Amino acid sequence: MRAKATSVDDYLAGVSTGQRAALERLRRTIRSIAPTAEETINYGIPTFRLDGHDLVGFGASSRHCALYTLSGSIVAELADALSGFDTSKGTIRFQPDRPLPDTLVRKVVKARIAENARRGKPGKERR
Repeated sequence: MRAKATSVDDYLAGVSTGQRAALERLRRTIRSIAPTAEETINYGIPTFRLDGHDLVGFGASSRHCALYTLSGSIVAELADALSGFDTSKGTIRFQPDRPLPDTLVRKVVKARIAENARRGKPGKERR
């Protein structure tokens, strides 16, 4: 069993070489879209936070890697672009040897940024 990670680098050090390569690519792509996002470990997975809101997360299991949208609507909103990938309400699963295309990751992250912007700043009442 993998030790509890305290940083994204710790988390990545605990996954297989193939998964690590796929997740590091995913990390770089997310960072290129949201360069000011903070990297954290949340719910046991690497998570990006932007403007006080969780943006996206990623992780690895014994059978696949995943991009977590941390939203109940993004997978449905991008269903056409996600055809061919194994998805559930807030998860896009992929094999390390078939990583998510950068263009698809950009769509997901930009959709999450827009969704969070509509929600406003955390702790502020919307009127």
